[in-house]
Amino acid sequence: MLKDILTTIAPTGTIDETGEILSLTIDAKDWREVAVQLRYHEGCKFDYLFCVTAVDWKTHFTMVYHFDATEGRQRLVVKAKINDRTNPEIETVCDIWRTAELHEREAYDLMGIKFLNHPDLRRLFLTDEWVGYPLRKDYDDPINMIKL
Repeated sequence: MLKDILTTIAPTGTIDETGEILSLTIDAKDWREVAVQLRYHEGCKFDYLFCVTAVDWKTHFTMVYHFDATEGRQRLVVKAKINDRTNPEIETVCDIWRTAELHEREAYDLMGIKFLNHPDLRRLFLTDEWVGYPLRKDYDDPINMIKL
């Protein structure tokens, strides 16, 4: 059963079964180790990472990863909490799931989250001269006057 495997892979994580897809919440410092297990553990083998996004909660960030195990048709959402708003960092997983490469660049560009050991971490949509991260709740946009 997937829940038992997740308890073994991430003993300090929190499992939520109330949504449509099983969800695991972990600390960002545990992400890399958990990611490797999710990809290669015999009981789950999540081989398809189909969505990566970041959420700004004003007090912290959460990276959200959506997975599918194409053989067993299992789905999973992993939420990795990043507590440091000044210097938000998390390990890259683009070497485990190639699809993460552009998703991580997008989160870096628009939210300012740094992906440690990413091979090509640079802005994706905005110019290098752009100041700030437009999807953060504290972003000041004097031209368009967007206030969140």
